[in-house]
Amino acid sequence: MPLYEQTLTHCLRVLGENHPDTLASRNNLAAAYQAAGAPGQAIPLYEQTLTDCLRVLGQDHPTTLTSRNNLASAYQAAGDLNRAIPLYEQTLTDRTRVLGQDHPTTLASRNNLAYAYRAAGDLNRAIPLYEQTLTDCLRVLGEDHPTTRTVSANLSHVKSTSA
Repeated sequence: MPLYEQTLTHCLRVLGENHPDTLASRNNLAAAYQAAGAPGQAIPLYEQTLTDCLRVLGQDHPTTLTSRNNLASAYQAAGDLNRAIPLYEQTLTDRTRVLGQDHPTTLASRNNLAYAYRAAGDLNRAIPLYEQTLTDCLRVLGEDHPTTRTVSANLSHVKSTSA
């Protein structure tokens, strides 16, 4: 963690708070906190990063879309699905509009949203979304792609636990 903190400090000092590398550095530090099981430290950094990305890069920039997805993931990891799901939904809508329905990142967003629906116990939305995402992943990415395998495993798991 100290290296991520040091890198962010240097980016802020040398590049300023609005530089894309500073935004990426803050995101990386938040991810490190999340991976270390410290959502209380990760979430404020993700929130600040998203706010800054929206202001500096705009709503449609790929970094902004990733930042929103990361914040949703942190909320979900902290058990706050009421905040995570709308962010996942917005990210999916924006990625579909900006990148297209078949872009690998859009497909990953659909998987993330289905996973959040499943975590919320909303299988009526999770299962069809997983099924459509798997169909599209197979068509676009092929059966051996990591995203295809993840979606397939998630669908199998949700179907086996709901039966």
